[in-house]
Amino acid sequence: MSKQGEFSKSRITAIPADLSSERAKTFKTTIQRFPEEAIYIYSFKENRMIYADGWEEILGYKDNEINMLTIVSITSPEYAPFSYELNDKALMFILSKTVNLEKYSFTIELKKIHKNGTHIPLIVRVGVFGSENGRVTEIIGRNQVNHSIALGKVMRYAAYGPDKTEFEDELNKELFKHFAISDKEKEALAYVAKGYSFKEIAHQFGVSQSAIEKRILPLYKRFDVKSLSHLVTFAYENHILP
Repeated sequence: MSKQGEFSKSRITAIPADLSSERAKTFKTTIQRFPEEAIYIYSFKENRMIYADGWEEILGYKDNEINMLTIVSITSPEYAPFSYELNDKALMFILSKTVNLEKYSFTIELKKIHKNGTHIPLIVRVGVFGSENGRVTEIIGRNQVNHSIALGKVMRYAAYGPDKTEFEDELNKELFKHFAISDKEKEALAYVAKGYSFKEIAHQFGVSQSAIEKRILPLYKRFDVKSLSHLVTFAYENHILP
């Protein structure tokens, strides 16, 4: 059995970006970075970071020293197992695709460890930045500090792309053993909390009632709850719902 994160870690290095390169200088002027956000671009062709911006501001690492192995390894321990496995499964799925690659991405809410030892809450979005001949060559990561998010023991994530449903379903299947919830599951659960029936929720999403049942009912076993009311209470107590 492979170790968590092994698939992803085997494809990245600890080589930082050369920020004096013409390409890095171009990224600096063309890629917008928001306040309290750090960005990286990693090249699978060159096996190194090719751009980094904003890391000292949010996590204390200089842009010319941060690298992919560091970014992965400084995930807070309580989020690391899920984060490693999500990275593996998402990367496996994306690498299996050959068209519209730049449209695929995923997000996760977690904490990273600042260079000074404090834990920083982040919303991380990773997407395909470049591809050649149907293969992913570069990925981009945007790491946004968000002190307003309340992170409990349930991991929150979402998948995006032309095959969004297939992508998220694949992640759900692989990550079932973790205390985690997808964006699609959370959306349906929000309607449950408002008192909507499965039939009414299905109408809201334009899907069948059985599709909604497949989003909600597996959460009983995952979170060890016995009823819809228990599930809703659990969701509020663990900051899944606002």
